[in-house]
Amino acid sequence: MNENRTPELKLNYKRTALIGFAFFGILLLWQVYDSWCPTFLTDIFARRMYGISSAELKAGDPSKILNVQWIVGIIMACDNLAALILLPIFGSLSDRTVTPIGKRMPYILAGTMVAAIAFPFIPLFFHNNNIVGMVIMMAVVLMFMMMYRNPAVALMPDITPKPLRAKANGIINIMGYLGGAFATVLGIFLKLSDYINAADAARKIWTIEIPFIVASVLMVISALVLFLTVKENKLAEEMKEEMELGERLAAVETPKPMSKANKSMLLAILAAEFLWFMADNAIGTYIGNYTIYYLNSVSSATMFLTIIGGVASVVGFATAGSIADKIGRKWTISTGLSITVVALIVMCFVAPTGTVTGAHGEFAFPVLLYGVWAIKGFGMALVHNCSFPMVVELCSSKKIGKFTGYYYTASMSAQTVTPVLLGLVFNMTGAWRALPVYSTVLMILSCAVFTLLVKNIRAAKVANVKGLEAIDGD
Repeated sequence: MNENRTPELKLNYKRTALIGFAFFGILLLWQVYDSWCPTFLTDIFARRMYGISSAELKAGDPSKILNVQWIVGIIMACDNLAALILLPIFGSLSDRTVTPIGKRMPYILAGTMVAAIAFPFIPLFFHNNNIVGMVIMMAVVLMFMMMYRNPAVALMPDITPKPLRAKANGIINIMGYLGGAFATVLGIFLKLSDYINAADAARKIWTIEIPFIVASVLMVISALVLFLTVKENKLAEEMKEEMELGERLAAVETPKPMSKANKSMLLAILAAEFLWFMADNAIGTYIGNYTIYYLNSVSSATMFLTIIGGVASVVGFATAGSIADKIGRKWTISTGLSITVVALIVMCFVAPTGTVTGAHGEFAFPVLLYGVWAIKGFGMALVHNCSFPMVVELCSSKKIGKFTGYYYTASMSAQTVTPVLLGLVFNMTGAWRALPVYSTVLMILSCAVFTLLVKNIRAAKVANVKGLEAIDGD
């Protein structure tokens, strides 16, 4: 036996998947929130500004719906602005927290419970045309999800050695997309467009209430599974030696104080991240309205987009770690951004089909968009899988929560700016086709910043175990 062989670190897939239940709850709620809330806001502001529902406005003067989008963007951004402030606070607080159940778990449990209770009140207030109550509930949900989100995401690098975090992050993200899949299935059978396009007297509250109730229940269950199966303090003690080995074998050194080169790379990663989240969140925020009000298609088509994108993302997350082993994280992310740019360019040429198929006169959904979402889903999976590990590798184990805060501050800043900015673009151009053009330009800028300013990282100092050998039997 060669005593000088490179030490091996094994990723415990079962434990990583259990940690992923935290992300399961996050994406489950996000999918419901992003799919329903912008359309709720469009409809309720149409009533306030024009005295009629958005469906009636679409039938009479559809251009006025675009005039509402900047207000929709402001409301969506205000919640994110609160989150922007809270993310680094909860990250730093959880770094310093000491309790019998761990430093992250108290925030995860408290955030989940409050958000889960408040979430079903959003459609209830909307159905009753109570805009103040709806917006307050949206703010409460977002703020407490930020209490949950940062500590939940930081939990994985807390107990995963640095060289294994890209692969672990892939598993975490797959678990998250499974959560989003639950919400997507609900959206296929409970069509938001059926509710929006119906006359007031025919609107059934259960059509919009059930997805929110189911999301809340599953969020609570996912948090309880995490709490009952992942004993944070015990695992931190058991993993102490492996974590120290991971620090020594990490591809990026983390001197104290942080070196100028690492600071520059951190800023470049965060700048590129800001731009790609601006691009991606613009589509995520407005795709529901784009489908209902521009393509004049049924809302369930958006859910099928989510399924196709989710499947492609799972493939991307499953392969990103191995790709990064071969070409490094920089080129994996650059490849993902380039692939996404191609998909968005194609989206710029999509237009309503004009073929009537739906019960309310909706048009057939453009088949080309399904291909766009598959390509985009795979590309962005490569990006998300490797970007977070790159950030937390630049810090010591004692600052993971703080650096997680940096990562999510950049993403939430983008999600604060982009709904308002794109809403103003809609208002100025009067064109829904501004959406893919806007996202394409930002994604190109992100790819340029990342490729030119970030150096490559190969986790080559450790021989990662492959295949079945990588599965810890504990």
